[in-house]
Amino acid sequence: MSLASPIPRGRRTPWRRALRRDWQLYSLAVLPLLFFLTFRYLPMLGNMIAFRRFQPGGSLFGEYWTGLRYFRLFFTDPTFWNVFTNTLALGALTLVFCFPLPIVLALLLNEVRNRALKRFVQSVSYLPHFLSIVIVAAMVLQLLSVDGAVNQMLRAVGGEPVPFMQQAGWFRTIYVSSEVWQTVGWGTILYLAALTTVDGDLYEAARIDGANRWRQTWHVTLPGIRPTMVTLLILNIGTFMAVGFEKILLLYNPLTYPTADVISTYLYRVGIVSGNLSYAAAIGLFESVIGLTLVLSANAISRRTVGTSLW
Repeated sequence: MSLASPIPRGRRTPWRRALRRDWQLYSLAVLPLLFFLTFRYLPMLGNMIAFRRFQPGGSLFGEYWTGLRYFRLFFTDPTFWNVFTNTLALGALTLVFCFPLPIVLALLLNEVRNRALKRFVQSVSYLPHFLSIVIVAAMVLQLLSVDGAVNQMLRAVGGEPVPFMQQAGWFRTIYVSSEVWQTVGWGTILYLAALTTVDGDLYEAARIDGANRWRQTWHVTLPGIRPTMVTLLILNIGTFMAVGFEKILLLYNPLTYPTADVISTYLYRVGIVSGNLSYAAAIGLFESVIGLTLVLSANAISRRTVGTSLW
């Protein structure tokens, strides 16, 4: 007899009975569902104006049909492709540095045996996450201004002051560095939690086989937290195109547009400042399609190569 035999029909619990029995648990999902419905799914109806001419004060879904006119406009706009390139560059740099560094920090903290030191390092690394982006941007601007602390140090060693925030070549380094400082500590929380689930007997078996700490990490620790790593990697790839809008908006200026202007800030200027909402909606829809494609592709590749995926 197969162990996977189906449950007899009489023993199946109808969903109505389960709802009456556990209605308190199901009620906890009402507010999250309302949140996603109101702020995630209903706004999708606004994508209709990417194919229609929208005028403020007119019809909510546009005045008349324009088809793919706005898509052809940004496909032939050199400014858009410069912005698109900046978005890919900043997204790639953020992913390359901000994804593996929390793993490295979590592995290092896992090796610390002094609990007081471990808690101190964790607390110090977590703190930047709780700072407002406005405060972080103000700190960066203050430190890197011509009269800031960094340039004062350069003067002290006989160097010339550098206008970091007015030179486009420095923006990507400044942005990625601030992201690393602000997010790496907080990103270790999930990995430290995953490390607690690794079976200690595997380490004991590895030590008996003569494996040193590095080989234990490579052959036991990393495979043990691989599902968490893959899940977070897929989620990070999904937000690859959504580079931090608030921080860039606070840090950049017209002098740094060549390397700092990304799709989200370009949408803000085109849609909100200039009032061309249909054109902005077309670009936003294009960005969303790319993000969806990246998530689906990363999930499929992970499922086939690693055996772990989101769905």
